[in-house]
Amino acid sequence: MGTNIKEAFLNDTVKEIGEKKGVFSAVLCVESGDNSFSWTGALGDMQRDSQYFIASVTKLYVTAVVLCLIEEGRIALDDKISTYLPAELMKGLHVLKGTDHSNDITVEHLISNTSGIPDYFSHKKPDGRSPAFELTDGKDGTWHLEKTIKLVKELTPNFEPGKKGKAKYSDTNYQLLGRIIEVITGKDIGEVFQEYIFDGLGLDHTYAYKDLSDIKPAPCYYRSEKLWLPKYFASITAEGGIVSTAEEAMIFLKGFFTGYFFPKEKIEGLKKWNLILPPPSLFFYGVGLEKLFVPRIASPFKPITEIIGFWGQTGSFAWYNPDTDLFFTGTTNQVNGAGHAAAQKAIMKIIKSAL
Repeated sequence: MGTNIKEAFLNDTVKEIGEKKGVFSAVLCVESGDNSFSWTGALGDMQRDSQYFIASVTKLYVTAVVLCLIEEGRIALDDKISTYLPAELMKGLHVLKGTDHSNDITVEHLISNTSGIPDYFSHKKPDGRSPAFELTDGKDGTWHLEKTIKLVKELTPNFEPGKKGKAKYSDTNYQLLGRIIEVITGKDIGEVFQEYIFDGLGLDHTYAYKDLSDIKPAPCYYRSEKLWLPKYFASITAEGGIVSTAEEAMIFLKGFFTGYFFPKEKIEGLKKWNLILPPPSLFFYGVGLEKLFVPRIASPFKPITEIIGFWGQTGSFAWYNPDTDLFFTGTTNQVNGAGHAAAQKAIMKIIKSAL
């Protein structure tokens, strides 16, 4: 279907992303599932092959690893996380109204954001500030698991683990998942990504960020200010620390949905959707997979059934639309929501043109 899309139309669409107030750069890669169509465009200080922090799109790579480990029989979604994590870390992890639910939490609760464990990233301190605010102020710092859990144990959980109809986005869940993967494999999470994903797909420009002197990734923007947060990204590998390019993220995304990591029939089992409501927009969260909220009015005559994949806080994205068999990867490198809105508008426009 995508082969009918004109290059001039795509150039105009990318240009429109840059016309959104507060968006200073972007890269967009679009490909068809049958590989008959591939296009990449960029604007601002980004090039087609620019490396960037994919941020929470990293979580889709975590999903791929977890599903690989399930295929190997080394983990199951219904496993209690206490099986893999030390008692000291588990103690008091989830205490709600005097009841300790810590030992009820499963791997599926973490990967589907249904654990009820608070999000360290958005938690507001007594002064009204959160780690997210401090980072957007340019105050770089580490958020390794031990620091995160120390804070989270002082907070009130959102709900009981697995409470029907309840989900809350929490980066803490994925930090815990990262540690579980390390315990199972006996390797650093960055090494696991390298072994299970980067090496096999030949991703030579994709890596887990570790070297604080590494300035290859494009800096993000918060409003009009450039942000450079090497300590933070180096400390949150499983939650959001992968660096990639739009075209290499595309190779991963297509591998995810076409059976490279696990039987593609398993995708349907990931679609246990709960509506998530924080900025930048409404979206649904499943088992390690997100779905865009697409109101019927957005395409009343040719409904868009689903757009599935992942957002990243930096305006990064990786989405697949089965209706058109089109895949989208890239970033707007803008963390305040303007980039997400501009990227979603562009993706919707391209899908509608191909329907």
